[in-house]
Amino acid sequence: MFAIQVQLYRLLMLVLKGLVRLIPQNLPALYVGQDSAAQLARHVSLMGHQRVLIVTDKDLHRLGLLQSVLAVFEAQGITVSIFDEVLPDPSLALIERGVVQARTAECQAILALGGGSSIDAAKMIAVGVGYRGALRQLTGLLKVRSPVLPLYAVPTTAGTGSEVTMAAVVTDTETGRKYPVIDPKLMPLAAALDPGLMQGLPARITAATGLDALTHAIEAYLSGHATPATDTYAQAAVRLIFEYLPRACEEGENLVAREAMALASCYAGMAFTRANLGYVHGIAHQLGAKYHLPHGEANALVLPRVLDYYGDSVSGRLAQLARVIGVEGTEENQLSLVFIQQLRQLIVTLGLPQRLTSLEHTDVPELARAALKESHYLYPVPRYMDRLTCERLIQQLAV
Repeated sequence: MFAIQVQLYRLLMLVLKGLVRLIPQNLPALYVGQDSAAQLARHVSLMGHQRVLIVTDKDLHRLGLLQSVLAVFEAQGITVSIFDEVLPDPSLALIERGVVQARTAECQAILALGGGSSIDAAKMIAVGVGYRGALRQLTGLLKVRSPVLPLYAVPTTAGTGSEVTMAAVVTDTETGRKYPVIDPKLMPLAAALDPGLMQGLPARITAATGLDALTHAIEAYLSGHATPATDTYAQAAVRLIFEYLPRACEEGENLVAREAMALASCYAGMAFTRANLGYVHGIAHQLGAKYHLPHGEANALVLPRVLDYYGDSVSGRLAQLARVIGVEGTEENQLSLVFIQQLRQLIVTLGLPQRLTSLEHTDVPELARAALKESHYLYPVPRYMDRLTCERLIQQLAV
């Protein structure tokens, strides 16, 4: 029975592959380097927007990280409304409050400044302003039909790559689950990769977000929808992350390391927005929604175990990634194992959790069911797993 299901999933992925390649993907204009956030603000003003909603969180607002953007907007006579209620894993209720504020202030554009949660919330607020239905109806692929407000992004973490993707992840508190919304209308028009805004990021958050970017790159590289272009971006991201992530954690003020990680996250985003993801994200999304586990930490727990499961089906691809990070050799299976070993060592070096101590074994069947539903209907995974295999993998996270 499972073999028949796998054939149906593969057929669905072929259809999605053709569909995705027909979708135009206009990457945002990018401003890179210190003070690039101010450059982006000038770009926004040149687009003629007179009323802008800034979507961020209270900590970034309190720390004054909006000041360079606000100064430009004030000089250009742009009216700003600040929505700073964003929390990790933004809920539909939070997004709806942002929609109300944007409508009340009659905003003509939205600028996200923050981590992936802020950018995802801003994307959904941009959609929600012109949409009159329930936002949960938009979860899934290509369901955005209404006009979307012009959207701009300034990431302050190097992880999600959301500034260059056509996806957002929202949390439905009624079901306790995370849902992806995927549509080209969610792609920002322009973004700034400003390492100066990332200098104060704590080491643990730097590590977790960096592992998120690494997971994006690896899953995109192993995807059945990978292309030569996405492979180039994924390889560049993997190379940069292995070289610069430990340095960014140890030397938080190092602008070279911060900019390298911002670029790595962006490249990984460019890779997965076309090639898509896999089981790591399918499982990690459920862990995050159930246990409020930071997404990068969830990825760090799941990624090595999923790569072990893939085994020979990805040995050639992982061998190439091993070469990308400087491992020498010709035997593919051995290189593949070395790459997974290097990945595990990186996770240990970064001090990320090795076990999910909060896992409740009674939750495992539902976690597996939701993970497989997301993965089998959205992601072109290299090797399929059945429910019992997924349950065993999740149970191993507590060991």
